[in-house]
Amino acid sequence: MTMSVSVSKVSAPLPWQAEIWLRLNQQLAGGQLPHALLLTGPEYTGKSRLALALARLLLCARPVGGLNCGECHPCELSASGNHGDFQWLEPEGKGRVVKIEQIRKLVEFAGRTAGFGLRKVVVIAPAENMNISAANALLKVLEEPPANTHLLLVSHRPHGLPATIRSRCQILRPALPDRQASLAWLGPLCGSREQAERMLDLAGLRPLLAAQLHAEASGERLEATRLAMRAVFTGRAATSALAAALAGDDLQSALAQLAGGIESLLRSLDGPALASRQARGGFALLDDIVRIQRAIRAGSNPNPQLLLDGVLANMQRVLGDGGLGDKIGANPGASIHE
Repeated sequence: MTMSVSVSKVSAPLPWQAEIWLRLNQQLAGGQLPHALLLTGPEYTGKSRLALALARLLLCARPVGGLNCGECHPCELSASGNHGDFQWLEPEGKGRVVKIEQIRKLVEFAGRTAGFGLRKVVVIAPAENMNISAANALLKVLEEPPANTHLLLVSHRPHGLPATIRSRCQILRPALPDRQASLAWLGPLCGSREQAERMLDLAGLRPLLAAQLHAEASGERLEATRLAMRAVFTGRAATSALAAALAGDDLQSALAQLAGGIESLLRSLDGPALASRQARGGFALLDDIVRIQRAIRAGSNPNPQLLLDGVLANMQRVLGDGGLGDKIGANPGASIHE
């Protein structure tokens, strides 16, 4: 089992997830927790943290106060990644996809008897990174769920999942953190409110990304990329400056930053501006990037430099005249973010 979230003795939901956590505990206590849950929402807002907290609660032998106890043998095993009744699936390989081989092992795992006599739990994060073959194989578990087996799907973009998958899960949309809740959580991690505010703004109000930027000391580099992107959007620079800022990123990261920047720009526009020719071009450009991302997750292996050059050339053509950037509303200093 590998996972991209840290594991302590007790795994708790994040503060802004209190309401949905209470509901999950009530369902569990009443024997009404669905066998398949789809946790959706923007990236870096804590869905994987919520999935981990729920998974460890389901596996714990002696829960305390609605959380796993952190002391029993199952809790020790789930913290170390060696619990035989717990699987955490993430994308593998160069294409960063969840492959059919992983799902086949999951199907075999689901058919076993729980080793501790409690439950088996599987988390797939992010679930939309399953290729088509993997998603089709997963239907076997969803259509004929084994007893005492819970499947938790984490998805940043649920419409990237087949409808047959979505329809067989209970969809949960955890509350998004507001600015004050994010700063209250980030403050102790960043050491000061000023640093927390800076990281949160750079991260586009996504607190877990802000914490990551602070931990990796990568805020300055991201800020340079955002400034280069804004310069392109407002017609003050060619995309060559943006290409230079993205030079150290892999293709997936570069595409994510470009998509996030365009999304942020479009969100900042008012009604009339959204109907403009440039805005329509922005939406079309965003759709193109999303299609490329899906193709890569499905196994496509393009030449990274050629593809990125093509996307940037298209961006320059659609947005580089500054016309759309001039329509940004009341906050011209707003940061471009993912």
